Amino acid sequence: MSCLMVGALLLATSAAPAADYPTRPIKLIVPYPAGGPTDMLGRLIADYLARDLKQPVVVENRPGASSIIGADAVAKSPPDGYTLLTISNALTANETLYPNRPYALMRDFVPVAALNYSDLVMVVHPSVPVRNLTEFIALAKSKPGALNYASSGTGTPYHMAAELFKAMTGTDMVHVPHKASGDARNAVIGGHIEMLFDAITTMAPNVLAGQVRALGTSGTTRSKVLPDVPTIAEAAVPGFEATIWLGLAAPAGTPQPIIDKLNAAVNRTIMRPEIIAAWERQGATPMAMSPAEFDAFLRRDIAKWAQAAKYAGAVAQ
Repeated sequence: MSCLMVGALLLATSAAPAADYPTRPIKLIVPYPAGGPTDMLGRLIADYLARDLKQPVVVENRPGASSIIGADAVAKSPPDGYTLLTISNALTANETLYPNRPYALMRDFVPVAALNYSDLVMVVHPSVPVRNLTEFIALAKSKPGALNYASSGTGTPYHMAAELFKAMTGTDMVHVPHKASGDARNAVIGGHIEMLFDAITTMAPNVLAGQVRALGTSGTTRSKVLPDVPTIAEAAVPGFEATIWLGLAAPAGTPQPIIDKLNAAVNRTIMRPEIIAAWERQGATPMAMSPAEFDAFLRRDIAKWAQAAKYAGAVAQ
């Protein structure tokens, strides 16, 4: 057999998985409880992917251990494109915070596609006697360890943003992790805990309804959803920046043609005009990337949060 024929045969063999894929339902694992931002976005993407790929995409919530349980389940799944994982910067932070987790992100997964990112908003219950960020910092410094902040778990973007804020302001507050973002949100809205960093996409309606007081947003520019709220950097903490991003990953060893087919389908979805418009109203921005670009993004994010954890002295609880 000539070299030319061998090359053609190899090319045909490598293209076959993508040509036939998918032939049955795809499972999308969300490593968080139902009802949170990651779950809602996962269900939206699943719906559009099902239409694009002509097969059902079934969302399964596998929460627990700061997303490690769900991630480990996907890492151990067959690398055939039929089990995917929604990921966020919680998983890149976990690379530092949980050294004994049963998987390694860049070893046991292959990046499929980025979805979107959004800024966070720092909020307090209206009973907290502050009107702005400067007053909050002064209050926290006057009562070391007396103020509490909520999160949806150790290593989540909300936890890491608050730890970075503590480190950059020299304040001491107590972390109160919850099992789900909705629980953390309700704890602050109900006045049981003083402060929370939350996704603008989720918390903005509560801010606008007066249920919480927004002190600052976490991006480099003001949010179009909350334009009257200054960024934390401009208000009192120069250089502060933290976001939440979401994406999809598959078990390592998934054929590249399948990864490429999924990536193209995701990018078609997130660049649809109605998706862009809906996310803009919520304060989210699409992140269209190739698998290679998303791989590089993840590696940078792992390094970023490793440095932030060291800077903040954050540890798993």
